[in-house]
Amino acid sequence: MDLVLVLVLTLFCLLLFSLWIQSSGRWKLPPGPTPLPIIGNFLQIDVKNIYQSLTNFSKTYGPVFTLYFSSQPTVVLHGYKAVKEALIDHGEEFSGRGRFPIFDKLSKGQGIGFSHGNVWKATRHFTISTLRTMGMGKRTIEVKVQEEAQWLVKELKKNNGSPCDPQFIMGYAPCNVICSIVFQKRFGYEDKNFINLVEKVKECIKILSSPWLQVCNVFPLLLDYCPGSHNLFFKNYECIKSYVLEKIKEHEESLDVTNPQDFIDYFLIQRSQKNGNQQLNYTHGHLAALLVDLIFGGTDSLRSTMLFALLLLMKHPHITAKVQEEIDHVIGRHRSPCMQDRNHMPYTNAMVHEFQRFIDIAPNSVVHEVTCDTKFRNYFIPKGTMVMISLTSVLHDSKEFPNPEMFDPGHFLDGNGNFKKSDYFMPFSAGKRMCVGESLARMELFLFLTTILQNFKLKSLVDPADIDITPVYSGFSSGPPTYQMCFIPV
Repeated sequence: MDLVLVLVLTLFCLLLFSLWIQSSGRWKLPPGPTPLPIIGNFLQIDVKNIYQSLTNFSKTYGPVFTLYFSSQPTVVLHGYKAVKEALIDHGEEFSGRGRFPIFDKLSKGQGIGFSHGNVWKATRHFTISTLRTMGMGKRTIEVKVQEEAQWLVKELKKNNGSPCDPQFIMGYAPCNVICSIVFQKRFGYEDKNFINLVEKVKECIKILSSPWLQVCNVFPLLLDYCPGSHNLFFKNYECIKSYVLEKIKEHEESLDVTNPQDFIDYFLIQRSQKNGNQQLNYTHGHLAALLVDLIFGGTDSLRSTMLFALLLLMKHPHITAKVQEEIDHVIGRHRSPCMQDRNHMPYTNAMVHEFQRFIDIAPNSVVHEVTCDTKFRNYFIPKGTMVMISLTSVLHDSKEFPNPEMFDPGHFLDGNGNFKKSDYFMPFSAGKRMCVGESLARMELFLFLTTILQNFKLKSLVDPADIDITPVYSGFSSGPPTYQMCFIPV
């Protein structure tokens, strides 16, 4: 009886505490639906279609509103004006990274994706400056991407036009590009260690995007005490990290400080210099976490985008025909596409942009956090408050992109057929936390897709009208459905 009484009193106290926490700060924050004790607004959100839930809330409470996940408030930004005002006009205040328990548990604030404060700033500065030194956005990296595109074509030709599942091979090419940057090594597509790396990355992203992980993010205690797919994520992540640590050790043994070959070398050299950035964490653990972040970011988002792109090209053969006509006219059949070609291929450029807009690979970006007490649109947002960015609400804005639910390269073309830029194009987010590999990703998408369309006719196994382009899962990122197709050499 005493134990039951203690449990009842404990539960009652938790309820009171949860109500007090929520009510004490709610009047300062943007409006939002009334949260329940302990679970907040969790039951009012469809974890399988978060975007639609956020859109419904925005219609009632406006473009800036507050949701409670457990007892913690999260400010949601919905629509271009609110997102631009926060991430660009108030970039410093909104540059924090929200807490993501599964990564907090693994990376412990290391790396670039989920680090904070001065460690994050120093790591981001080092990463961007090093990638630029190595040629990101320049001819040096372009050559690596062009070479990998040819390896991809060679591998696809092995199918001799027979049906195949492209989901794995489309991950090999972007993973090899990032590996050539961080390890100075590309892998053969038959290499078992390489295949294992790509598969583990793919599996991790799928788990991150599952409804179960959305629940664990709200109730992190589940990560410690419940069985579930998060345990497989932990296992895969540690396996990838161990592989990376082996590479770091190999680099230490062969390092030539006068002749850096890759990203790891640059890190190790700066670590050895007395004038290195004092804010940068030079431990093996930090470097390993940084490399895992780069591999994750540089592999699966590109893989998913290309898989979606191939699906959309088969579903819209008239668009594919126009792109291939432009390829024939500008590039021809006997040389590799290059980035200079993009300036003379407005339709193809528009198509690549429309892929990213329509696919919307990261619907809600990764949660931000305000770095200080912030006044925003006459609301007060306390330091440490999480901020969710609805990128879908920007990329699918009906005023900027008429009929946003339709795939149409015309969204990025003017009346004369010239390429038209849009401030609403934010697939890589915006501001200080936007993807560090944006220019590399854009280069890869253009070169990989034009090279494929230069060499193959794409054939679906079903009628184009019957091709299903509905994402299999949506949350942390959107994933393409599984399908088979034929790459017929031309």
